[in-house]
Amino acid sequence: MKLSIIIPIYNEESTIGKLIPQLDNVKEQTEIIFVDGGSSDRTLEMIPEDYTVIRSGKGRARQMNTGAENSTGDVLFFLHCDSLLPEDFPAQIAEVMEVSDIGCFGMRFDKPDLFLLSCQRDSHKRILKKNIAFGDQGIFLKKELFFRLGGFPEIPIMEDYDFSKKVGAAGCRYVTTRDRIVTSARRFREGGSLRTMYRMVWLRRKYDKDMDINEVARIYRDIR
Repeated sequence: MKLSIIIPIYNEESTIGKLIPQLDNVKEQTEIIFVDGGSSDRTLEMIPEDYTVIRSGKGRARQMNTGAENSTGDVLFFLHCDSLLPEDFPAQIAEVMEVSDIGCFGMRFDKPDLFLLSCQRDSHKRILKKNIAFGDQGIFLKKELFFRLGGFPEIPIMEDYDFSKKVGAAGCRYVTTRDRIVTSARRFREGGSLRTMYRMVWLRRKYDKDMDINEVARIYRDIR
């Protein structure tokens, strides 16, 4: 198995310094591709020269698709820049790839309150019962399957949710790794955990009922 790690970035100077040391340990065994959507801060100068950086139009889905198109691995791992990974994450991905064509990590927040602890449990149940994974859970899959599904829909938001629905429609199921990926709870702390989660669930339901995705994205920006 050759693993390609694809990381969409846009003005990530506050997070990328924590990600690079995690990647330094595996860069000799994996392909690592940063896909920049037009950063205007110090993000690009903080990436060491021995890492691959390609440019793309702005938009997480477009950036991830561009990274996939330029990858050489047979397994693609889409990673958010603010994630903290298990130390042996390539081995855990390989374990899942032995039994499935697609997988993801369980997720936990870096500083969870009681409500976010419940959200962690719900996110795991969502994978098991609904076969829905979100981008902050580190989706990985065989490259052939990714392109057979048409890649991520290039919409301004919810590309991971939409992609997961295509995964289910194709008869594929996510398998989770042994350990969880850690994601930042900053957005929930700033907006209020309960209020932020309620709004996100509400927007997904509106999208399922055919609200225009550009309107969903506008409302999401307004409530962040």
